[in-house]
Amino acid sequence: MKHFLLTLLGTAIALIITANIVPGLTVKSFVAALVAAIVIGFVNAFVRPILSFFTFPITFFTFGLFTFVINALMLILASKLTPGYGFIVRDFGAAFIGSIVLSIVSSVINYFVRAVD
Repeated sequence: MKHFLLTLLGTAIALIITANIVPGLTVKSFVAALVAAIVIGFVNAFVRPILSFFTFPITFFTFGLFTFVINALMLILASKLTPGYGFIVRDFGAAFIGSIVLSIVSSVINYFVRAVD
């Protein structure tokens, strides 16, 4: 449970940092970041495996680079599922760049979370 909460907080912080770096990605408050982190977790747990299964041939032929497109679509879906909470993705370009930045930032934060845990 402690690891789950630390990962959730790490993802929320990563979302805030990403929103400050990427234009077109908006997180209005820490609560919005927490809600978005929870929704992104659910979307990645339930929708992403299905989407990854059906897009495997394209992902294979692009040497895994299509995964960034899938990540961008997951960010857009999470934004659409949280209207009114303050997590806004303006367009696909912002989602695409945001997914790359979010992957890097969350990897760094999760590295330190694992060191603490």
